[in-house]
Amino acid sequence: MNLMTHAGPSVDMATTTADVLFYATGGCAFGTVLIARSVKGVCAILLGDDARALEDNLTRRFPHSTLVPNEVMVRDDMAKVARYADKPSEGLDLTLDMRGTPIQRRVWNALRSIPLGKTRSYMQVARLINAAYPQVTARIVANACAANPLALVIPCHRVIRADGELADYCWGLERKRELLEKEAGA
Repeated sequence: MNLMTHAGPSVDMATTTADVLFYATGGCAFGTVLIARSVKGVCAILLGDDARALEDNLTRRFPHSTLVPNEVMVRDDMAKVARYADKPSEGLDLTLDMRGTPIQRRVWNALRSIPLGKTRSYMQVARLINAAYPQVTARIVANACAANPLALVIPCHRVIRADGELADYCWGLERKRELLEKEAGA
């Protein structure tokens, strides 16, 4: 396992050459949240009900990174996420370290263009991307959503099925419903 149990003062981000991710868990309106950041920016916002399960999820998503619990390093990011969970209309401005394939990043950027309180189908998102990447299908969009490590900031919750029904959401269908309702009322 790549979790470090102690983040002592000897960790110097300026001289760290390995991929070190600092992380912490906390609470927000949507349950437990885990935020991880590299020296470049936030690379994970994971939602759930159990801090340990979120830590395991982080370990699976970033198997080659050294994970260091450090509340101080993510304190400001955590506060911004908690504020957003309470009041989405205020936006969520974070420096990001988006890690994914070029297609995933293209999908994620397309998702970020969906306005607050609005939804798009998987096919609509695929059509947005098709000018540059004609091979992008609704299935590729769905797979990119499932791989998204940045809940809330990459709003996969705004993607629905073509028939208008809610589709799966890796952070839970009820959480998706709550997010959409809160954003619609913003």
